[in-house]
Amino acid sequence: MPIKIPDQLPALAVLANENIFVMSENRAINQDIRPMQVAILNLMPNKIETEIQILRMLSNSPLQINIEFVRLHLNESKNTPKAHLDNFYRHFDDIKDKHYDGLIVTGAPLGKMDFEEVTYWPKIQQVFDWAQNNVTSTMYSCWAAHAALFHFYGLHRKLRTEKLSGVYRHQTLDPMESLTRGFDEEFLVPHSRFGDISEAEYRTIDELNVLGVADIAGVYLTASKDKKQVFVTGHPEYDSFTLSDEYQRDLTTSDDVSLPINYFPKDDPSAKALNSWRSHGCLLFSNWLNYYVYQITPYHLEGSDDNRTLLGKRK
Repeated sequence: MPIKIPDQLPALAVLANENIFVMSENRAINQDIRPMQVAILNLMPNKIETEIQILRMLSNSPLQINIEFVRLHLNESKNTPKAHLDNFYRHFDDIKDKHYDGLIVTGAPLGKMDFEEVTYWPKIQQVFDWAQNNVTSTMYSCWAAHAALFHFYGLHRKLRTEKLSGVYRHQTLDPMESLTRGFDEEFLVPHSRFGDISEAEYRTIDELNVLGVADIAGVYLTASKDKKQVFVTGHPEYDSFTLSDEYQRDLTTSDDVSLPINYFPKDDPSAKALNSWRSHGCLLFSNWLNYYVYQITPYHLEGSDDNRTLLGKRK
């Protein structure tokens, strides 16, 4: 089964042209099935680009998934048309009484700011706490991963003197763990961030399992032992050209910008980069949907926490 997205969402045509199986709302209405309910809190400025990237990752699943886009506030965005936000996004305050099978919280371009300095920090903390009670499993990406680790476990990131940018080789630490089931022993993932938390600091938290690391990029994939939280510090959803676009953007503000590592062929920024990480990304999202969401979530989401427990879990 495919992901179900609104008929007019720009991602529908883009993904269909890539031969990715998506289903419009009109067609999905006629199917007698309980789809997964997944919310995406999109904190990125260019929301349409991020929508396409994440929906591409979610589409490689046999499950039917209803997607609901969420935003924290009603402010207009310089990078996304107001009409798009009004048509396809719901305000968090309007959905906070609902339950979801899964939630994805994206990264945000706030890499050098202290968390408490972020204008919506109290609001994002509210979302973090809400997800613990209203969502079966939440995936936190990049900035959101470090923010949630700070909020829940008090882990403090340190800022690198130079931006971590490039495609890095990672190792799977626990091949028997369901989230990394089917992973190669080594796999590639793009990173683009300033923040860093050492592996040693992760391992001071008994509730966390470190599942994927890289020599230079450090800890990439971590999950709570109860499967309610997944922390992804890299960007498996990135397009082939995303790091190139970021590199060119950074050059407009500074001459001292390093090439992304292991990205451009022969380190030639005029050459087209080839995507070497998409299969891993699709598998990560599929494993999360299956083993951390579908196999755990109750059949009926609505109602009290007691009802959610009594209704049982999927087999």
